[in-house]
Amino acid sequence: MAKPSARQIKVLSEVTGVSASDETAERIAVSMGPAFENFAAIAGTLPLDIEPATYLAVQNGKVGK
Repeated sequence: MAKPSARQIKVLSEVTGVSASDETAERIAVSMGPAFENFAAIAGTLPLDIEPATYLAVQNGKVGK
């Protein structure tokens, strides 16, 4: 799990249909940086790292029952 760059944030936002300016993408990348650095020691050990979409589907299924 690597800290995302502003360029990666911009591309991901465009893929999802939400455009972000270069400045916004940079602010997002800078604000996310500390979280990625803090979790670097345990990255890859959390079940959420495996497949985030599946995690949400499971959680929504439990709530819906």
